[in-house]
Amino acid sequence: MSALAETREVGVAVSGDAAVALELCRASIQTHSKSFALASKLLPPRSRDDAAVLYAWCRAADDAIDESPPAQQSQELARLRSELETVYGNQPVADPLLSAFRELLERCSIPRHYPSELLAGMAMDAKAQNYPDVPTLMGYCYRVASTVGLMMCHVIGLGREQAMRHAAHLGMAMQLTNVCRDVMEDWQRERLYLPDSLLERHGAGRLRSHLGGEFPRELRAACAATVGELLDMADRYYRSADRGMRDLPWRAAFGVRTARLVYADIGRVLRKAGCDVGAGRAIVSKPRKLFLVMRAGLEALGELPGRLLRTLSGRSRYTSPSTRVEFSHDILCS
Repeated sequence: MSALAETREVGVAVSGDAAVALELCRASIQTHSKSFALASKLLPPRSRDDAAVLYAWCRAADDAIDESPPAQQSQELARLRSELETVYGNQPVADPLLSAFRELLERCSIPRHYPSELLAGMAMDAKAQNYPDVPTLMGYCYRVASTVGLMMCHVIGLGREQAMRHAAHLGMAMQLTNVCRDVMEDWQRERLYLPDSLLERHGAGRLRSHLGGEFPRELRAACAATVGELLDMADRYYRSADRGMRDLPWRAAFGVRTARLVYADIGRVLRKAGCDVGAGRAIVSKPRKLFLVMRAGLEALGELPGRLLRTLSGRSRYTSPSTRVEFSHDILCS
């Protein structure tokens, strides 16, 4: 149970203490995601704290579904939707996380569409959504990951419409990487995100019928081929995300690029293991992460001349986004 959940459990009265709420959010990102915690440290202080608040709410919502028995997940989802209704309303908020999240939503003008879509993605998990084809999977990736990136656009001040599209693509790439890394972990939850159309193409069309039982060893090779194809797809989305880095403020670009490189490197580890879903969890080592931080820094430095030119020409102003990016087939990479 996270620190935020523990606070709710014991009923600690910290609703008016923004500093305590922020510490809880910082603890959440440090505890649950080493990669995102590393990347967030490279952001400007205010954006770093805002990212911690956003991550903590997303993580608490995700844990509420994943850590609940299947019979209780719909109840947890209803609670999360009710809490979101309260956060966007005028009622008092006692929960320290919800209080911090409300302040962030108001200050950064984050549209309700994004956290609502995130919960819609969690509803897909709660009802054990099938994924017959790639577009269905990409819709899920948009809901549970792109929406987070789009909310971050409001946090760091990224307003150009095309840049918002690149941000959505980064979320899709990262979630595709998650899908490929976590096949066996998801199997234990009786979930399968690998699209049936790809599985069938590679000779594992009957895999979904085995959910709830032991993973069939004879289908691991076909699953490896499917994972490899999804990783290739993720690479296309990562390349699209790269084209949006120049639209970010310099320090934000440094942090976001670090997260992008570390996450994409999970794909390298998976490929090194032959994309074998039974080879164990793919982990990027700490020395490798430090190397990727340096690489991100060098790439960010390489963009400085172009950033200077845009500043001198008055084209580098960062504003709150005015365009809401929704999922459609037009947003998919070809």
